Amino acid sequence: MRMYQFKNILFLLITLLLYCCNSSNKNVNPVTPNSKTEKKPNIIYILADDLGYGDVGVYGQTKFNTPNIDKLAQNGMLFTQHYSGSTVCAPSRSALMTGMHTGHTAIRGNKEIKPEGQHPIPDQTFTIAEQLKEVGYKTGAFGKWGLGFPKSEGDPTLQGFDTFFGYNCQRLGHHYYPHHLWHNNDSIVLQKNKGHLKGTYAPKLIHEKTIEFIEKNKDTSFFAYVASVIPHAELAAPENILKAHSGKYNPETPYIGTDDGPKYRQGAYESQKEPHAAFAAMVEILDNQVGEIVNKIKELGLEDNTIIIFTSDNGPHKEGGADPEYFNSNGELRGFKRDLYEGGIRVPMIASWPGKIQPGTKTNHISAFWDVFPTLSDIAETNTPDNIDGISFLPTLIGDTNSQKNHDYLYWEFHERGGRQAVRKGNWKAVKYNVLKKGESKIQLYDLSTDIGEKHNIAAQHPEIVKEMEQILKEARTNSDVFTFNQTAFLNVK
Repeated sequence: MRMYQFKNILFLLITLLLYCCNSSNKNVNPVTPNSKTEKKPNIIYILADDLGYGDVGVYGQTKFNTPNIDKLAQNGMLFTQHYSGSTVCAPSRSALMTGMHTGHTAIRGNKEIKPEGQHPIPDQTFTIAEQLKEVGYKTGAFGKWGLGFPKSEGDPTLQGFDTFFGYNCQRLGHHYYPHHLWHNNDSIVLQKNKGHLKGTYAPKLIHEKTIEFIEKNKDTSFFAYVASVIPHAELAAPENILKAHSGKYNPETPYIGTDDGPKYRQGAYESQKEPHAAFAAMVEILDNQVGEIVNKIKELGLEDNTIIIFTSDNGPHKEGGADPEYFNSNGELRGFKRDLYEGGIRVPMIASWPGKIQPGTKTNHISAFWDVFPTLSDIAETNTPDNIDGISFLPTLIGDTNSQKNHDYLYWEFHERGGRQAVRKGNWKAVKYNVLKKGESKIQLYDLSTDIGEKHNIAAQHPEIVKEMEQILKEARTNSDVFTFNQTAFLNVK
């Protein structure tokens, strides 16, 4: 055999061997970046504000339609047992950003900082935005922040977001025709809303900035945190949309609010003649925006490499004329915003990701906001911090249920209204109110497998379960110097 023939054969054998080795070691994880784009998956996380479990068509809403959100579920996965981080805004968002429940996360309640903003998450806090930014994501937050007043250490631009546009302050986020919004560190005065004018509907402007961010970053991997202010009070929608709903949801009870004076557009809700119609119109706006985001992703050819998650920050509110009973906004669940019954914390959650999530699927996997951090870390193929409470639900999303880890329990605490705590462990749910009022605090126990409405307190029949829950309530949390929760008051469980 001639030497050059031998060398050619040897070269082919080595090439074949290398190919086989590489093939056997190839990562077959279905979230491996697309070979064509070589990009990590884009992530769009849409967070509605106080949208109830029953306020979406696929979760049972019948008085108005949510076709785009419903379609997202038809093309993806619907979660039936997903929980918010808290029963009010700031701590719920803190749990989301940090991967820690309200017994550990930095922000455990709504704490105002005047004239504008809330108590900041500390500089040393490591957020999911910082995690994704470290591995090359462009990060943008659009809508309501509520985790640190402007230019504080909790400012979104100092907590991992390349760009922010919207309301820094959740109190000023009550208003849909605000006098200003924030773009990073710049206050953007909305001249068309000067005084009592209503020329710029803020959710529309924020949505336009969201779409711009997606378009601008179409050639790289991006994380868009879309924290809508809809449908929280006040109840307001542009006249052309409100008109289409007017008269359809009788009887209407006009809400008389604050329409002038020093508190006007400083947190106090404005009046609304047709609260039912306004609420339905606002949900229509939210639904349309979801549809426009989905369509933009398709238009840009990013559909197969983009996961879209839709959820809400807590249960439905009863403020500014809102009437959740009329719309059955909490479905079969008991309680509303500020409750730790299911209606205050169980929220709709839908995830869509063509080619990865099986269309039209439904899961009863028990999950919560603090699971989002590790889930997005897994999607981005980066390591999750060790000191968080969350467990990735990526296996559930991609149908690998045999690999799905489960929580031993979920824990919440709420520092207002006498102090409240709740634990879910399997199908057992323990709720404890008035934890700060000596002698008034007793554990209520429910079996959610047979009593999703938490109508039957069976604590007396299961003293051993109550004892176990008592221990969890004591051990699930650490003290906070800022958000104090009188330890001695709630440890003396009765």
